[in-house]
Amino acid sequence: MPNPVLNEEVFSKNLCHDGLEMQHAMTTGGTLIKTLILACLMALTFAYTWYLQMAGFADKTGILSTVGVLGGFIMVLIICFGPKNNFLPITTSVYAMFEGLFLGSVSAIFNSIYPGIVPQAVLGTILAIFGMYLVYSSKVIKNMDMFRKVVIISTFAVCGIYLLQLLLGLFGYVIPGIFSNGIVGIVFSLIVVAIAAFNLIVDFDFIDQYSGNVPSYFEWYGGFSLMVTIVWLYLEILKLLAKSRR
Repeated sequence: MPNPVLNEEVFSKNLCHDGLEMQHAMTTGGTLIKTLILACLMALTFAYTWYLQMAGFADKTGILSTVGVLGGFIMVLIICFGPKNNFLPITTSVYAMFEGLFLGSVSAIFNSIYPGIVPQAVLGTILAIFGMYLVYSSKVIKNMDMFRKVVIISTFAVCGIYLLQLLLGLFGYVIPGIFSNGIVGIVFSLIVVAIAAFNLIVDFDFIDQYSGNVPSYFEWYGGFSLMVTIVWLYLEILKLLAKSRR
């Protein structure tokens, strides 16, 4: 799966096996509600670091942003590799709040440089989510093997480019073109935004496949996995808008 969180092995190990478990199984609607709850928790800490950054407390937001990155990474490891049980509502909620600390600080910095860019990025992300869900639910694009393989390969290719740039950046080098503000850089960002959006279709399909087959606490896991993709999509849209503004 493109989304490393949605690992088929994780779900297959926790399939429901009797009638009682099936009555309390994960549902698509329940997963949507959990996703909205996580988004609201993220918005709370997002708003807090946003306020601090705009109020001039850059030193505090810098610390909180670092806490958000490190805390979010630790929570991802705990959620992905730890036991899947009734603690998922707590661990996924903590992850969402850590993520909000980081996103709020970064978004406030972008918005101070390019006024109004964050509302545009938020609106663009929301429209992309609803657009991909309509495309998926109406079967305009089906999550067939070929489509899934293209999305997987494209996602790993983007990850490889970012990792290469990270290594090159340690020596003061930048991959020419794709990280610039020119046409090549904007086209690259458009492609990455499209790849992130298409990942949502794969996520939706994966959640639908296991709805009714795993315990209800996996609704939190499904919501968490969607948030991982949504955060990536938001950051890519934010970078695309910044390039176009420049």
